[in-house]
Amino acid sequence: MEGKSMEGKIICPREIREICLTGQGLTVEQTVAVARFGARVSISAESVERMEESRKLAEKIVEEDFPVYSVNTGFGEFSKVRIDHGSIDQLQKNLIMSHSCAVGQPLKEEVVRAMLLLRANALCNGFSGIRPEVVQLLVDMLNQGVHPVVPEKGSLGASGDLAPLAHMVLPMLGMGEAVWQGQRMPGGAAMEKAGLHPVSLKAKEGLALINGTQAMTAIGTLAFYDTLQAARLADIALSLSMEALEALLSAFDLRVHAVRPHPGQALTAANVRAITAGSRILEASQHLRVQDAYAIRCAGQVHGAVRDTLDFVRRTIEVELNSVTDNPILFTEQGDVISGGNFHGEPMALAFDYLGIACAELANISERRLERLVNPNLSNGLPAFLVRKGGLHSGFMICQYSAASMVSENKVLAHPASVDSIPSSANQEDHVSMGTTAARKAAQIVENTLSVLAFELMGAAQGLELRGGEPSPVCRKVQEKIREQVAFVEEDREMWKDVAAMNRLVRDGSLVELVAGLVPGFL
Repeated sequence: MEGKSMEGKIICPREIREICLTGQGLTVEQTVAVARFGARVSISAESVERMEESRKLAEKIVEEDFPVYSVNTGFGEFSKVRIDHGSIDQLQKNLIMSHSCAVGQPLKEEVVRAMLLLRANALCNGFSGIRPEVVQLLVDMLNQGVHPVVPEKGSLGASGDLAPLAHMVLPMLGMGEAVWQGQRMPGGAAMEKAGLHPVSLKAKEGLALINGTQAMTAIGTLAFYDTLQAARLADIALSLSMEALEALLSAFDLRVHAVRPHPGQALTAANVRAITAGSRILEASQHLRVQDAYAIRCAGQVHGAVRDTLDFVRRTIEVELNSVTDNPILFTEQGDVISGGNFHGEPMALAFDYLGIACAELANISERRLERLVNPNLSNGLPAFLVRKGGLHSGFMICQYSAASMVSENKVLAHPASVDSIPSSANQEDHVSMGTTAARKAAQIVENTLSVLAFELMGAAQGLELRGGEPSPVCRKVQEKIREQVAFVEEDREMWKDVAAMNRLVRDGSLVELVAGLVPGFL
């Protein structure tokens, strides 16, 4: 599956083999490469030097016994409690054990891998007072495939993703649980099997590992990438549906979009023009009516608005991927230690809520095109429910029904999490972001949306074959690709097999790869 670089070129995460962490420059596609495709990770020498300098400052604070939050004080409301010198290291271990309170199903291994990567990259900036060997252990766990078991629920997204990140850290201490080579086992056993040795945390290091936004950002980054793929698939599905419905091309005229120059709108219109170029079906249908319904005519505006949203979300994510998000922050040049609020997830919470809303709109308009395909009153002559012998055979009737259910579920999920807040830690942490909830909801929404697009593509391929005629060369190739997985439906059969095959196809990236190879400039 591809992503778009800042230069406008398509980058395939599968082709990224190695990443060297510097604390800066980490991209969405590199994150996907590590999380999903096992790219190897290393740490730059410059980052090691920065972390060593930061560690010296942390040790100086301990020696001088000057009160600094999390170094020689308790946490949250307990920041008022001074910790004696002999208990400082125990404080960090206690922090991890006590904060590992997440619940629910384990996060996917790809999400946990992203969490490990993002936390290591943030620490490589050298503002956290952590020893380089502790950060190296995060990287070693990635490269050796030790994946901590991290329950999905329990973060408020404000003092960082404390609970899920604590679960991530437990195996580093020989505790908790982890998955290694497909087997779930005690964390210490997984580390031993992978040839890794647990660490004993020292002053500041426990909080440095868990006081950040890496759970929400990991979940949200993968959801963003999948939504980007869904947006590309939506342009392909739209084009195929236009062929099947004998749609008008006038709404995608370059001049229409030039006078309302939103970049995403222009991109979608250009994609549609390129995909449908050379269609004899559409050439012959341009004078059948004055205009099409909104699901076709306004698709450039709707898909385009999603693209513009994705540009905003990408920028927000890539700032966060390369940010220092723990507390306190150690500024080695000045010798200052400042307590701030970079762990607060509000920037990500708003972005991920926006992402979920945008992705839900892709599903909304896709389901409306599917309805036009199956409804004989709207399909410009296609048989009811896309089957020749209707009545005896139901055809695609319940495909639309299933798509509609997911669209409605998305409407519930799209309610923003970021508008909520609840105080914690004796009201010391009195405003929280709910960013991890926003990210998790966005991930659910994109899964539903990909399934809705699978139904539209499957229905459009059926409708195009029923329509007959000569579609564009690109649409013909797309239809052939679909036919490799889903045969023409002449009469009712076990539809779930086709639905499952089509869902695999929309998720493996091959349809996007196909069109990108056939259409120069497709993004």
